[in-house]
Amino acid sequence: MEYRRLGKSGVKTSEIALGSWLTYGTVTEREQAAACVRQAYELGVNHFDCANVYGSTPHAAEEVLGAALKEYPRESYILTTKAFWPAGKGVNDRGLSRKHIFQEVEKSLRALDVEYVDIFYCHRYDPDTDLEETLRAVDDLISQGKVVYGGISEWPADKIAAGVRIQRELGFHKLAASQPVYNMLNRYIESAVVPISEEAGIGQVVFSPLAQGILTGKYRKGQPLPEGSRADTDSVKQFIERQLTDPVLDKVAQLQRIAKESDLSVAQLALAWVLRLPGISAALIGASRPEQVVENAKASGVKLGDDVLSSIEEVLKA
Repeated sequence: MEYRRLGKSGVKTSEIALGSWLTYGTVTEREQAAACVRQAYELGVNHFDCANVYGSTPHAAEEVLGAALKEYPRESYILTTKAFWPAGKGVNDRGLSRKHIFQEVEKSLRALDVEYVDIFYCHRYDPDTDLEETLRAVDDLISQGKVVYGGISEWPADKIAAGVRIQRELGFHKLAASQPVYNMLNRYIESAVVPISEEAGIGQVVFSPLAQGILTGKYRKGQPLPEGSRADTDSVKQFIERQLTDPVLDKVAQLQRIAKESDLSVAQLALAWVLRLPGISAALIGASRPEQVVENAKASGVKLGDDVLSSIEEVLKA
């Protein structure tokens, strides 16, 4: 496993990080989740991502992840959580108000059974809360020692720029991490999010680098969804089926040929492609089986040659 700085901060993250979205606390059993965490840790993964709303109920995935990490020294890994989405039925049980952020961080710390999280992400931009209020709440949590670094997830580039400006003007702790979606099929961050973040010292910890499994090659044109696959679960079936078009699957087939020529799986090729950008600090993978962690971790350190990158670009732009 190789490591990168999280933006311009001093902390280093494994290039491959393990996420909990749609897995822990839901379709993945607790023991299997623990096995995936154990496998990742043994391979050198030091970055474990979660959120207050992951799982079948609020904080369910955090409880599973916290229990799985309990056997390891707390200082040996990076642990994250998030808040924004509704976590209850109350009118204030959502968004990025100071009230909601404070109450959710406290609940997350209890669920994870830790004294602090390394990264707290504002899980989306909240148009209903003054940006200064949100950033001041995060800054106060950092000062209290409950959060080490602040982050944002899927914020528009102009909102990232506005947040950076406010932090500089008011002397708040700098944002360290951005968590957007990024993969071969969704490259929107390249035009503005990455450049703005790099200038501000914010590292990208990208989610869905395999496009919800589409870039693993397990979905094939004209064939039914593999039984037991993520696409065959009710929570994401419609979302993935919309993306499983013939043109997309044709591209995946071409990418598989490029991967085979490079002695890689298409998933490893896709992860190495994501990590080609210096502004990417880590790629978040999901796993329901330890062997998936093993295969995806092999992408760390893979350097794709210019000829391979050119071939990939031809496929993606076709």
